[in-house]
Amino acid sequence: MDTALTRLVGIRHPIVQTGMGWVAGPRLVAATANAGALGILASATMTVDRLREAVREVRSRTDAPFGVNLRADAADAGDRVRVMIEEGVRVASFALAPSPGLIAELKEAGVVVIPSIGARRHAEKVAAWGADAVIVQGGEGGGHTGEVATTVLLPQVVDAVRIPVVAAGGFFDGRGLVAALAYGAAGVAMGTRFLLTSDSTVPDGVKARYLAADVRDVTVTRAVDGLPHRMLRTDLVGALEDAGRARALFHAVRRAAGFRKLSGLTWRHMVRDGLALKHGKELSWSQVLLAANTPMLLKAAMVDGRTDLGVMAAGQVAGVIDDLPSCAELVERIMKEAEEVRERLTASR
Repeated sequence: MDTALTRLVGIRHPIVQTGMGWVAGPRLVAATANAGALGILASATMTVDRLREAVREVRSRTDAPFGVNLRADAADAGDRVRVMIEEGVRVASFALAPSPGLIAELKEAGVVVIPSIGARRHAEKVAAWGADAVIVQGGEGGGHTGEVATTVLLPQVVDAVRIPVVAAGGFFDGRGLVAALAYGAAGVAMGTRFLLTSDSTVPDGVKARYLAADVRDVTVTRAVDGLPHRMLRTDLVGALEDAGRARALFHAVRRAAGFRKLSGLTWRHMVRDGLALKHGKELSWSQVLLAANTPMLLKAAMVDGRTDLGVMAAGQVAGVIDDLPSCAELVERIMKEAEEVRERLTASR
């Protein structure tokens, strides 16, 4: 299926696997790329050296284009960008808007820049700065999210910018892809659907929790880091929502210490990263620390399999997914269904 997205990044199918921390590693990214979609490696939970190793591992598994996701506000964002350029990464994906200078540096090196945004004004801003495309995530998406549904946000952005728009939040099948294309999108991006594949390294017990969930088990809470965060409702989430400030601060410091040891970051960098997520919000010190070490909470579930101690980011589609196909099977199924839907629509005219 030929769209502005497939032409821009050189993939066969207009499908993107998003850069999920602790989930979107070399195995999943390479499997996605080999299936003809765009796999995006999550780098925020990696050191710079590990990022280089991961990029090379993906390259050893596939010749297809892939991308790397990073935080534009990270202290070492420049170092990560240099790794991407030196290693020939095709696409740079950002969770927060990159600066005009960072966009220019990447584009000069031939890297396609695709920030993720959650509001029309953000899309307009990064488009004016030179972004090549945008991923638009509506409120249905997992992780940090906004209040506007994809079906409302997507057409706003499509009408506002003249660069390819990729729709995210609530997509998991061929029907959704056709719907996004009808709105004017150039493709869809999916996180939870790719997390729930056999190529994902997420532990089986964690995948089972996702598969057992219905749409009412997916909630939005501010208890983790003070910002709206869509995830599966668990005992940990309930405890964080019920905890007093002193108890929340104690747990935040303990988890932050663990993430600091793992990541090599200093306390100053961690607190600064936490403060960077405030976005004008009033956060307690426990929330600032939780914001800085949210990756550790995600790791507990996504890597260690501790559904009792970890956070499980989830789009609302978790409640309607009931299988674990390979990436190749998933992409083939989505594209086949999309073609069948288009044929039915054409026949009904």
